[in-house]
Amino acid sequence: MIETIHFKNFRALRDTTLPLSPLTLIIGPNGSGKTTAINALEAVARNRALDRFASVGIAASDAIEVTLNWQGNGNAVTTTHRRAGDPTWQGPTGAVQTCRDRLARFQLYALRADAIAEPVTLSPNVELERTGRGLAGVLDRLRDQHPERFTQLNEELHSWLPEFDRILFDTPETGKRAIQLRTSQGGYAIPAPDLSDGTLTALTLLTVAHLPNPPAILALEEPDHGIHIRLLREVRDALYRLAYPDQFDDPRAPVQVIATTHSPYMLDLFREHPEEVVISERTADGNGRFTRLCDRVDVDDILRDTSLGDAWYSGILGGVPDQP
Repeated sequence: MIETIHFKNFRALRDTTLPLSPLTLIIGPNGSGKTTAINALEAVARNRALDRFASVGIAASDAIEVTLNWQGNGNAVTTTHRRAGDPTWQGPTGAVQTCRDRLARFQLYALRADAIAEPVTLSPNVELERTGRGLAGVLDRLRDQHPERFTQLNEELHSWLPEFDRILFDTPETGKRAIQLRTSQGGYAIPAPDLSDGTLTALTLLTVAHLPNPPAILALEEPDHGIHIRLLREVRDALYRLAYPDQFDDPRAPVQVIATTHSPYMLDLFREHPEEVVISERTADGNGRFTRLCDRVDVDDILRDTSLGDAWYSGILGGVPDQP
């Protein structure tokens, strides 16, 4: 598991450290560094150049780097990726290889309903893309190769969205696959482009949570976007299923999950787990800063008479936009 990510000379993240848990929910205003941190982690995982993250005024000779501190099976690994040159790795050989293997299986999702709804060309190795494109192919393979998981997915979909009871498939043209949802009343097949954005996002999140081999490290940009607030508990539970599969009797390996949100209602669901909440904000000098909620000495006093979401929205906890 990645325990911390340190950013040096980054745009809006100069000498800033992001603490992580098996499941981390990052809250904060636009421009506070949430997306920059996730995109930087993606660049490290893909072994891409970090130049585009340079702060204004940083010379080409200055170091721009991301350092990951990894802990697994009692073995610590540190990897540093710089603007130029090969990454450096420190730690036991086996632990380093495990860390590299897991980083190679990193995935960032910033889901878009129009991409989720698209028919896909069938292939043996179709994957769910960053926007959710490819879902029809992933579900088609799940049905054929892991029918018990597909059945469980259908059952949970109905509990989330009682108006639907089954995922159906269509072949709009040769070699293409599209998805539909069957209505509980009347058994009508509703094509994906006619479903709401929230329904498509919920279906995608459920699918990822039921995959037998999901990404090892998963970042989600606002997984609650477009979803009704009464479904947010189910969204949170899908994230927990990924991070803590043993609690759901799922034998697959845990996924480290990093998610962002702007929703106080979503945040409320993490009241009992302040170690999983990170507040992102800008300091007076314009630099980004990440603070784990459990590290605040006043958090118990603040939450004694109010909800976590209300406390954040009020500005007491920080991580909110500046007022003009």
